Amino acid sequence: MKTVKHILKNKPAVVYSVHQDVSVLEALKIMMEKNISALLVIESGYLQGIFTERDYARKIILQGKSSKDTLIREVMTTDPYTITQHEAIERCMQLMTNNHFRHLPVLDNGTVIGMLSIGDLVKYIIEDQRQTINQLESYINS
Repeated sequence: MKTVKHILKNKPAVVYSVHQDVSVLEALKIMMEKNISALLVIESGYLQGIFTERDYARKIILQGKSSKDTLIREVMTTDPYTITQHEAIERCMQLMTNNHFRHLPVLDNGTVIGMLSIGDLVKYIIEDQRQTINQLESYINS
């Protein structure tokens, strides 16, 4: 069974995060600088929430709020779904598809050890299928 651990071992171990008292504007600057679409919100080593481009669009822009004057704590998604590194890839796809989100924080004993995006899953599945096809072609040709 393929698990999240298989994906994480091929990703950089960096997890980008901010504190709850950071302004939305500062968070957006980090997201732009790192070319990411979500930031975890961590306080004292514990996951408090997640802030995504979707949060920005729905809770700032459409509400007419100021990015400069609004704190992440006011607009982050609290209690996001989380997974462990032992979660099956298929289960992650199911969670993301059924709940319409694109990021899953990965926890180990309450500590964030990574973040899985829908792009990570798609990339992994495509590569896994490519390897299977190559093995089948090799088998047929031998």
